[in-house]
Formats: sequence, C-alpha cells, structure tokens
Amino acid sequence: MTVPILLAIVAVLLSGWYLFRRTVDVPCTIDLESTHDHLHAHVDLDGVAPEPGDAVLVHGAPERIPLGEVRTFRSRATVSQASWLKRAWTRLIARFDVTELYDVGFE
Repeated sequence: MTVPILLAIVAVLLSGWYLFRRTVDVPCTIDLESTHDHLHAHVDLDGVAPEPGDAVLVHGAPERIPLGEVRTFRSRATVSQASWLKRAWTRLIARFDVTELYDVGFE
C-alpha cells in the first residue's frame, strides 16, 4: 500500500513541475502588413527570447488594419515561460511531429 501512495505523490509533484509557468511582462514591437503582396503580423519581444513550450500573449494589438497598409505599434506582451520538464518534453515531441509538415511522393 505504500508504493501506490508514493507513486501518487511522485505523479502529483511531476505534474505540478510540468504545469508550472513563470510569467514575464515585456515591451514589444508589433509589425502588421496587409497589402496586395503580403499579409503578416510579426512581434519582436524586447529582452526575452521565447523557447519551446513558452506562450506569448500580446496586449493591445489591433484586430485588423485596412487593406494596403503597413503599421508598426509599440505594446506590451506577457511571456509564460515553460518549466524545464515541459520544455524538454516539447523538444522531444517536436522531433517526431516535424514529419507531419511534409509529404513526399514519387508518381
């Protein structure tokens, strides 16, 4: 009976470690382009480089810009940094998921 309890405690600790995130608020630059040739949104974070497993939430970004315009905004972003365990798991799983991005056929 001691082993199942010990395994349950280890499982709870590992899941807490996996789900733990540290959040950091940073300034950012938002580059939006909606022209005939390009449609993109790009965010440059100041002072933080996101790593696998991290999540970024940009605050105050416009929902849309008129067609034919290119705009640059300054705003803030919240970066939720993944724990070491989640980062390692994301890197491991990414090696297997990359094969879903391409399809090779010889016809």
